[in-house]
Amino acid sequence: MAPTVAEPFSDSSALIDFVINQGNGVKGLSEMGLKALPKQYIQPLEERMCMTNVQAHDSIPVIDMSNPEDPEVTKSICEAASKWGFFQIVNHDVPVEVLENVKDATYKFFALPAEVKNKYSKEHSSSNNVRFGTSFTPQTEKALEWKDYLSLFYVSEEEAFALWPSVCREQVLDYMKKSEVVIKQLLKVLMNGLNLHEIDETKELLLMGSMRTNLNYYPKCPNPELTVGVGRHSDVSTLTILLQDEIGGLFVRGNDSDNWIHVPPIKGSLVINVGDALQIISNGKYRSVEHRVVANGSKNRISVPIFVNPRPIDMIGPFPELIENGEKLIYKQVLYSDYVKHFFRKAHDGKKTVVFAEL
Repeated sequence: MAPTVAEPFSDSSALIDFVINQGNGVKGLSEMGLKALPKQYIQPLEERMCMTNVQAHDSIPVIDMSNPEDPEVTKSICEAASKWGFFQIVNHDVPVEVLENVKDATYKFFALPAEVKNKYSKEHSSSNNVRFGTSFTPQTEKALEWKDYLSLFYVSEEEAFALWPSVCREQVLDYMKKSEVVIKQLLKVLMNGLNLHEIDETKELLLMGSMRTNLNYYPKCPNPELTVGVGRHSDVSTLTILLQDEIGGLFVRGNDSDNWIHVPPIKGSLVINVGDALQIISNGKYRSVEHRVVANGSKNRISVPIFVNPRPIDMIGPFPELIENGEKLIYKQVLYSDYVKHFFRKAHDGKKTVVFAEL
């Protein structure tokens, strides 16, 4: 029996079938014009965003990258990575048209019929490197998140042309390629801040040996205050480069741990955040910080993060140079693929993943 607006899903298996198995995602739910949020998406009270905990007058740093070698700029980047874990960059080297093209391509992918998108789902995709999905890890979550995504792990241009959806392939590749200049600039500055002035090939592979780009779609939501777009978490990356649209909805945990700071959209900017891998590699000098996305009751939102990661086969741990001068070791060496598996084995749970690497 087809779901109706009044009685959308009599049981969870009908919802899972519609959203996951048939590939409709939450976009399909949103387009039904539901009057109430299905109970499977209602988050426990402690996971909902309480707007009284938002620091209205605080904001993460915005850094002008027009002269990335300027000592004031490099100091601002290192301070932001140490204190906030998040910052925005403007006047960077990624052309605005590249950003606009990848946003358009994101809308085009999610506008495809469910049966086309479903070819890229876990059950049907010809490769683990291309994955269309919904929520975070539906099989482990007590309450689902209001988000659909396409995740693209970069191996080579040949593989991308063979496997990635044609509607967004070239735009994502261009976005990744043009962002690489900025990624290298940022990593050079951050390594200098640790007194590591030479990034050899081994270090570069450890910092940015693999990349994944996600296209995220957050459709408008009935009762947005009862659910989340993305729950509290920190990223497992070295760095994340995030393109967000003009809607807003990303919140970062403030230094005062009970409060959250909105990251306002700035046209042409990119949001940069430190991931767990960089926190571990820097022995805690740079901080990966919890963040979350709220659902929106009136507008669809998209975002496109590039996750800059070590390779799955890499052992990650504090760089030896950092502890040669007697600094206390906080983290052990862990296989990066084990760390990532640990992250995906559970629902979003704030900063708990990094405990996996603590001594």
